[in-house]
Amino acid sequence: MNILIADATIVNEGRSFKGSVVIDGDAIRQVTERPLAHEGYDRVIDARDCVVMPGVIDTHVHFREPGLTHKADIGSESQAAALGGVTSFFDMPNTVPQTMSREALEEKWRIASETSHVNHAFFFGATNDNIDSIPQDDPRVPGIKLFMGSSTGNMLVDDDHTLRRLFRNATLPIMAHCEDTAIINRNMAEARRWWGDDPDVVHHPEIRSREACVASTTLAVNLAREYGTRLHVAHLSTADELALFPPTTDGAMPRITAEAVLAHLLFTDDDYASKGTWVKCNPSVKTMADRNALRQALTDGRIFTVATDHAPHTLAEKEGGCAKAASGMPMVQFSLVSMLDLVDQGVLSLERLVELMCHHPARLFDIHRRGFLRPGYKADITIVRRQPWTLRQSDIASKCGWNPLLGQHFGWRVAHTFCNGAHIVDEGRFQPASRGEQLLFRMP
Repeated sequence: MNILIADATIVNEGRSFKGSVVIDGDAIRQVTERPLAHEGYDRVIDARDCVVMPGVIDTHVHFREPGLTHKADIGSESQAAALGGVTSFFDMPNTVPQTMSREALEEKWRIASETSHVNHAFFFGATNDNIDSIPQDDPRVPGIKLFMGSSTGNMLVDDDHTLRRLFRNATLPIMAHCEDTAIINRNMAEARRWWGDDPDVVHHPEIRSREACVASTTLAVNLAREYGTRLHVAHLSTADELALFPPTTDGAMPRITAEAVLAHLLFTDDDYASKGTWVKCNPSVKTMADRNALRQALTDGRIFTVATDHAPHTLAEKEGGCAKAASGMPMVQFSLVSMLDLVDQGVLSLERLVELMCHHPARLFDIHRRGFLRPGYKADITIVRRQPWTLRQSDIASKCGWNPLLGQHFGWRVAHTFCNGAHIVDEGRFQPASRGEQLLFRMP
């Protein structure tokens, strides 16, 4: 099918310009600033009032399948992704079973091939016992997920010898969740002594503290520097950690990079009073000063990617306090519109947003033929327009059915999403017949 996206504002590779994009089958045929006649296409989309950009690549989601499908599954969450302009996702390994064997990886690939509406990839989880079985040369695996202090079943890697072997031998990028377990356990014991077995959620940033984050992130960065490892630290939450990541503004591809996620860019510890456990996540949401520092780092090169850490739970699982309520929030459907609001607030430019959410994920993980609007690249394209609206419960596509942004006013809407040339969202309406593709990495 030949489709012309005509007369749009195109944001791509550091520029915004008036132009058109031609889709031919599953690929981009042309990106041009020249006016094009509208005849000869199967469909023409008049995009005069729209912004056209590459499809968003969310490199940090928890879609919960297999094993936890009472709260989410790949089908439901990939639909939410598409509605939010996200055309590719990287899923984390803490499912049931955990993705720490070839067999578990193969099962996720099978499920996604049958049910995912957008493109997909799955991290391989490191443990104290499986370092030798990591598929270091498989072009279908984006990287290694390392929990350096998050008690996630037996996925916590806390053995110094194992950590050093992993950092020394890894040929794939390591994405690390950095929180120091010993510090967290000590803080929880103290909190329970003062406030009982399940302290109120307002104490969450005291338990999952900045000290726990800084200690673990410092260890990871030091190991990466020692062994020359490609390290991507997930969900920075403190201003202190940013000091470990020098600004990168010369276009070079650094070997040690940092991610910010929506929770820490949007919320602060003041929000626990009104939103309660709906903003409980790990690492914890922290102070206004931390949030402001993270926002500033979006533009000076210290933050390299923006993702969601999309982590659905049922409302029942979100009940309780620091000990009982589950941590995580479902954000994939509303990440792009939230970031566009930050653009309107002057936090970052539209061009920088596209770098952080499209170009940099593709560069960091060396994704084959995606992340840019280029002839010959897959036609993963998102089209947004200025249109004020308010998030209602009926808008939420995630299976869990809730969102901490409920009632939020947004200034932008996702009008169209193309995934591999398939028109998966058309004027905000989801087209369920489409299927995504398996992402490939490090291809010649």
